[in-house]
Amino acid sequence: MAEKKLFLLDALALIYRAHFAFIKTPRITSTGQNTSAVFGFITTLMQILETEHPSHLAVAFDLSGPTFRHDKFPEYKATREEMPEDIRFAIPKTKELLRALNIPILEMAGYEADDVIGTIAFRAEEHGFQVYMVTPDKDYTQLVTDNILLYKPSRQGNGIEIYNPAMVKERYGVTPAQMVDFLGLKGDKVDNIPGIPKVGDVTAVELINQFGSVEEIVRRADEITKKAIQASVKEFGEQGLLSKWLAKIDTDAPIPWDEAHCKVGDPDRDKTIALMNELEFKTTAKRILNSRIFGGEAPPQQMDLFGNSIAESPTPYVVTDDVTGMPTNLDTIADRTHTYIHVDTAQALTQLIADIEAQGSFCFDTETTGLDAMQAELIAMTISLKPGEAYMIYFPANDADSLKRLEDLRPLLESNKILKIGQNLKYDNLVLRNYGITVCEPLYDTMLAHYVIDPDKPHGMDAMAMELLNYEPVSIKSLIGKKGKEQLNMRDVELDKLMEYACEDADITISLKEKLDIALDKADLRTVFETVEVPLVPVLTDIEFHGVRVNEAFLNEYSKVLDIEMKTVERDIYSMAGMKFNINSPKQLGEIIFDKLKLGKAKKTKTGQYSTKEEDLVYLALEHDFPAYILRYRKLGKLKSTYVDALPLMVNPKTGRIHSTLSQTVTATGRLSSTNPNLQNIPIRTEEGREIRKAFIPEDGFVIMSADYSQVELRLIAELSKDPGMMEAFRSGHDIHRATAAKVFGVPMEEVTSDMRSKAKMVNFGIIYGISAFGLAQRLKISRGEASEIINSYFAQYSRIKEYMDESIAEARKCGYAKTLLGRRRYLPDINSANATIRNFAERNAINSPVQGSAADLIKVAMTNIHHEMKARNMRSQMILQVHDELVFEAHKDEVEELSQLVKEKMEGALPLEVPMLVEVGIGDNWLEAH
Repeated sequence: MAEKKLFLLDALALIYRAHFAFIKTPRITSTGQNTSAVFGFITTLMQILETEHPSHLAVAFDLSGPTFRHDKFPEYKATREEMPEDIRFAIPKTKELLRALNIPILEMAGYEADDVIGTIAFRAEEHGFQVYMVTPDKDYTQLVTDNILLYKPSRQGNGIEIYNPAMVKERYGVTPAQMVDFLGLKGDKVDNIPGIPKVGDVTAVELINQFGSVEEIVRRADEITKKAIQASVKEFGEQGLLSKWLAKIDTDAPIPWDEAHCKVGDPDRDKTIALMNELEFKTTAKRILNSRIFGGEAPPQQMDLFGNSIAESPTPYVVTDDVTGMPTNLDTIADRTHTYIHVDTAQALTQLIADIEAQGSFCFDTETTGLDAMQAELIAMTISLKPGEAYMIYFPANDADSLKRLEDLRPLLESNKILKIGQNLKYDNLVLRNYGITVCEPLYDTMLAHYVIDPDKPHGMDAMAMELLNYEPVSIKSLIGKKGKEQLNMRDVELDKLMEYACEDADITISLKEKLDIALDKADLRTVFETVEVPLVPVLTDIEFHGVRVNEAFLNEYSKVLDIEMKTVERDIYSMAGMKFNINSPKQLGEIIFDKLKLGKAKKTKTGQYSTKEEDLVYLALEHDFPAYILRYRKLGKLKSTYVDALPLMVNPKTGRIHSTLSQTVTATGRLSSTNPNLQNIPIRTEEGREIRKAFIPEDGFVIMSADYSQVELRLIAELSKDPGMMEAFRSGHDIHRATAAKVFGVPMEEVTSDMRSKAKMVNFGIIYGISAFGLAQRLKISRGEASEIINSYFAQYSRIKEYMDESIAEARKCGYAKTLLGRRRYLPDINSANATIRNFAERNAINSPVQGSAADLIKVAMTNIHHEMKARNMRSQMILQVHDELVFEAHKDEVEELSQLVKEKMEGALPLEVPMLVEVGIGDNWLEAH
């Protein structure tokens, strides 16, 4: 049997999976064509040829047009979305590649690919073949026998999962022969197979194991004990029988079985090379031409930290360690074998708690009524102790027993000895805080681990599951629908469906931890994860839970002031334009600027309109007043709508405070980001922006305290470069800009003019971001020659900074990433790009990412240390905001002096540095006064 191995590939299923595996980072050719689907398919095909050595192989395609199923049920697959254009391109290109490789293509009008594969599989089995059906589609499980196996990618390190009859039974709870009954009962939304309403996975298995088939279930409906299910079966029994017929794969399609035709043959080298060149698969072409099918040996693939191929992958990894084996993001997505249990008795909960205590760790997740953690109600908590197993504890609304179950769980959640694992734990912590439970360290957050490993990738659980486990989780939309009035509340979801969805989250999360642990250690990132990111979770939980108080009356009055100012600016704009027009209309504004007033050189958008983007208006405003007035009008409007009018509406009615979200996984540099509302972007350089800070006030008996790092990025570049001149300036406590001006312009510090200092300040900060002579000339309004002289003089005085910049770029070219003082990485995939513009941008990031990232690490460590010390001292004061290099506190009046000393000490000493950090502390009755 082993000598006759037939692999049958479901082309469209594999192409779709490959396309969506690259949806975040598609492969785009120089002509703009998305080749992700073809690349993913050919990679999967090559893996099979290289590792499985099939004697026979064929690829089945679906043809357009109706099938025999449509004759009986015209609505079959009617709800499917239109095929993406990139997949329309991929199908014929994939066929071209298969013909070049001399691999047979199987297709038949009126039948689907699964019918073709099913028919060929059974006929090949009769001729002594071991058959492998390569597909992510679980419908094929109905065909599985001892000699016909389902070949799927695995979430394990070996890269595949091969289903035999025993595995099908273990995974789905029914035999392969009963899978068609299972599919018929539950239906399939993707194919518009209706099934029987109210019957989900769990119920379907129970009914099949009790009655054997859909026919028997319908015939003996009176014996079904659950009344709602009984009623549904009686009403929709015929629909269930139709659904079973639709789901059944036809194994007797009129397609001939030709053993010789499916034998792996010799490919056409020239056609293969031509197609590979057209698709720009250079590395893959080498791999194919060196592979066994061309008589060679394929070179080993380079893998990233997760085992993904980096030879041609658009992912930003430039790491050669093979950690987890075969690429996972290029293949199909496997189902998961699992056991999910509803913990619905006190005895079961007691046993689960005992198991957790014995293990010393557990993964948990919460299901709630909404995304706002401060207002969401708890519906369920799921717990997993190992992959493939999870438990759901349900909390009905207004149920006294719910509080009892939470109290039973409290010791686990508040224990400082039991490890709590989760995905985005801060959200779960906030939800539970509203029930009086404080989740305590130790913690392990998979979202943060993935962020530390590669900050540029998406860190949602679904994206990580696809990338690392080859698994597509149950979609929330499949439970509650899309946005709008039709969307259900999670409390409205049937219990068995809720359990499947909720338990899966905990199951996947604990499975992700296994992969992430390997990658953290391989990249030496565990220190950043465990000492910077994870300890910050309880800090941010406290900040968000406490919230900030705003003076709503002040904001309402200030809104009127801004409204008057906007009307004044509006009148001036109309006066300069000589007519009234819609200032907010880019089309009308562009016509006024470029056609009527003929200001500057016009740029046009893709739609043919004049560009009136801010950067274009800023340039025009250097020469004309009209664009400057437009910019001011826009800024006033943005301040009014984004903050002044919006902030009062964001006050939580329960707490009377605003609870902004501080996210750890948004920026590539490690900086925190603020949303709902974004309190980090309130302008501080304009009078109107500063005025908004007056609205942030303390409770009675408290004051606002602001602690701000002084010139932190300059101090860090001095630390990173070890430039002796700059380090000495900071150690001596000199004004760094005055000291720089003295060096650059060659005068004593006491003779430095304000103009010299301004120029030196611009260079000091500009150097970090790779400012050019042209850019400096524009900012200082000087000639390029003078700007060039200033930069050259700067580097002559601070020569180690120039050396550090060159070394940073060289190191990034070599390893593919930049590192902070603590080892945080930022990957730079374009550092060796042939495109100068793209490469220069990556080079600038190679220089400034270590500076920005180290600044992020510095303030995060400081926040954690301050938080711990405030808790230890049982202080009434509270940290309420983090904005760039500034921490804001609501300080009790009796603790101001103590807190000020504590904060300054912990911020300045957060990291062991040679260059001293300086923190300035201010006190006031509002944020503006304190800053």
